Amino acid sequence: MQQNARAAHLAALFTISIWSTTFLATKVLLRSFSPVEILVIRFVMGYFALLAFYPRRLHKLTMRQELQFAGAGLCGLTLYYLLENVALTYTMASNVGVVLSVAPFFTAIVIHFFAKEDERFQWNFLLGFLTALTGVCLISFNGSQLQFNPLGDVLAAAAALAWAFYSLFLREIGRYNLPNAAVTRHIFFYGILFLIPSLPFFDVRLDLARFAQPENWANLLFLGFGASALCFVIWNFAVKQLGAVKTSVYIYLSPAITVIASAILLHERITPMSAAGTVLTLAGLLISEYRPREKAVFRGKDMEKL
Repeated sequence: MQQNARAAHLAALFTISIWSTTFLATKVLLRSFSPVEILVIRFVMGYFALLAFYPRRLHKLTMRQELQFAGAGLCGLTLYYLLENVALTYTMASNVGVVLSVAPFFTAIVIHFFAKEDERFQWNFLLGFLTALTGVCLISFNGSQLQFNPLGDVLAAAAALAWAFYSLFLREIGRYNLPNAAVTRHIFFYGILFLIPSLPFFDVRLDLARFAQPENWANLLFLGFGASALCFVIWNFAVKQLGAVKTSVYIYLSPAITVIASAILLHERITPMSAAGTVLTLAGLLISEYRPREKAVFRGKDMEKL
């Protein structure tokens, strides 16, 4: 049991590390593709990768279970990513980064009020959230001016709330002990299904020449197979083992990992403010994950030995 928990913590850390570097691949692909095109392509690739890895279907799902899968696909893929992309067109990226960092807090609230067996709030969770949020603010607003853009900020908050409900659906689905790859693939199916109606409202082009460029293929493969298929399977495993709230706090690390990745891959300078923010986000994670040891209770013969 303890070994599974350690593996789950490593899985969550690995997933966030990959997700935090996807901006590099997306930045390259945006020269040729629109944000929605990248989104659809990466999840379609992820779906077929999971289908090849685990071709068996999920049989005998009840209507309630199908609705939970549909809810996970709608919230975790369609709404989260669409709202995030649209928010970036109305507000600064730093604002979006800060607002999205409240996803663990929203997750705790949603789980507390909607789950059958709530994961109780702990004092350290709130303290860790405030510490990490301070760090995220230092990183996001490093060298830039704080500006409020109500529409974009609200859309970003809606994306964070969508992720919280995705965590709730994922938590309930985890109770069925279904194969993780098949679960993730079924969620992808609904996510893609809900994405399709949005395509006419965004910039979508049938330009196949874009796929002939090796640079585009390399980044699409990374997003589709690595950041989508592999990472969602691993993240779902972590949620199943640790719970939605405990896993979600790893989201705090995303801005800090982005800073480190930018320094290593793009040779960007780490400023004192971003360094302090990185330390605070790590501290926030450690505080949120802290669990005090239970005090020993002595009874009967144990007391006599004393």
